[in-house]
Amino acid sequence: MTTCRGVVTFAEAVSWRRGMMVERKLLVLFGSQTGTAEDTAERIGREAKRRHFQCRVEALDGYEVANLINELLVVFVCATTGQGDPPDNMKMFWRFLFRKNLPLGSLCQLDYAVLGLGDSSYPKFNFVAKKLHKRVLQLGGNPLLPVALGDDQHDLGPDAVVDPWLLALWDKILTLYPLPPGLEIISPDARFSAGDVVMIQPQNCPEDVQQFCQLLRLDPDRRFVLKPTEPGTSLPALLPQPCTIRHLVTHYLDISCVPRRSFFELLSFFSTNELEREKLQEFSSAQGQEELYSYCNRPRRTTLEALWDFPHTTCAIPPEYLLDLIPRIRPRAFSIASSTLAHPDRIQILMAVVRYKTQLSKPRRGLCSNWLASLNPEQGDVRVPLWVKKGGMKFPVDPETPVIMIGPGTGVAPFRAAIQERVAQGRGGNYLFFGCRQKSKDFYCQAEWEELVTKGFLTLFTAFSRDQEEKIYVQHRIRENRRLVWELLSSRRAHVYLAGNSKQMPAAVAEALQSVLQLEGGLSPSEAEEHLAALERSQRFQSETWS
Repeated sequence: MTTCRGVVTFAEAVSWRRGMMVERKLLVLFGSQTGTAEDTAERIGREAKRRHFQCRVEALDGYEVANLINELLVVFVCATTGQGDPPDNMKMFWRFLFRKNLPLGSLCQLDYAVLGLGDSSYPKFNFVAKKLHKRVLQLGGNPLLPVALGDDQHDLGPDAVVDPWLLALWDKILTLYPLPPGLEIISPDARFSAGDVVMIQPQNCPEDVQQFCQLLRLDPDRRFVLKPTEPGTSLPALLPQPCTIRHLVTHYLDISCVPRRSFFELLSFFSTNELEREKLQEFSSAQGQEELYSYCNRPRRTTLEALWDFPHTTCAIPPEYLLDLIPRIRPRAFSIASSTLAHPDRIQILMAVVRYKTQLSKPRRGLCSNWLASLNPEQGDVRVPLWVKKGGMKFPVDPETPVIMIGPGTGVAPFRAAIQERVAQGRGGNYLFFGCRQKSKDFYCQAEWEELVTKGFLTLFTAFSRDQEEKIYVQHRIRENRRLVWELLSSRRAHVYLAGNSKQMPAAVAEALQSVLQLEGGLSPSEAEEHLAALERSQRFQSETWS
């Protein structure tokens, strides 16, 4: 049972917090119309995690507002729309908060701050933030700072107000909730959380670059200045001016990709050889698509190899048309396989080097994985262009919520990050279903998992499909442990996460989960299907798959 503190000074509040030994939990609630307030709320959430808070970021209408009386620390981020109206995703919250029958002292244990985002060209500038601040104060809340009024009209935008306000806010919050002994604020240079991805920009190997330049009779060290081919045409980003042919081919032109139909169509315009031109025109025609598929897609023939097959045409390609002919190298996404709480100064990924055979004599190679595998930091300075991007999977903030993670192969990568993060926070309730072909060859992170099992932080189920005559996959282990899975889903409201190859595995796992709902939950097939869909809608079942 909580008691109200009445009107207290900030120093008294600090003393009260330390005396209570309360958990370091922060709730960030946002009302957003165009997404700006949501982005700012997510930013506050990331900054909270760097300060080792358990932080939830939710839309105001997605939050059970009646629970506000139990919260100790909340930051509200809200925009103002139209003529002083609340955004669509906070209208229910707004109506509830201004009910006349709410007791005036009901939020007396709440420390709060309100950040408003608005436009001073409107007469009711930041009206919603101002009114929310006054109403929470009226209900007994204790403001940490005056309401912040971000303004789109400022030369620096809302950040002119937001940045200094947040610095002051964290000073106040860390006074109330000091960092636990032995922990420091995580550097902004490592800002990511479990479920995020790292984008890596690969490059072509020197041998392929040399072959390409020889084919097109280009001097790799020749410098040129890019100019728009037509007025208003944008130039490629990140290319230096002037640029060498070697740099262009190494860092920008994707000569290892499978060429598209448009490649052969454009190439035919440059051809001076009748036989080659006819073949190129056939590949670019509607009638020639089946043959093009057999030539290109089935054997995974690269652009460089296709150029080798049309030597007379290739040497006639004008260099200024290279950017039209060959697409740029796209960055590759990898799930981050480590947590900043466990490894604050590094990003780890789990990568399988892609090499496979087709009907072509030369093995096929994945551009990014083979480039990364070729790097050797001991031989000199190694730089990998990369940046972090928010991932699609979000893990529960509530430490009591168990997580069921299904990650065969390299799909286990985001779950390693999540488990590291949860273990660093002392959380159990981690259930991992891992599958691979052979225990002796591709049981990724085996020692790490086994140590966590011994310490009681992890329950592990493995499926090694090729270690016995009958093939065993993760979906079989889910069915075998259906009673536990049902108990976690029904009684403990577990969240389920799935990551891995998008071919047959996701559908097979979904069928296994529906089987659990039918056999243990007594649901009909249609009810089980709808129940799983409902879990997905509520984000209690999240998946991230790739081809």
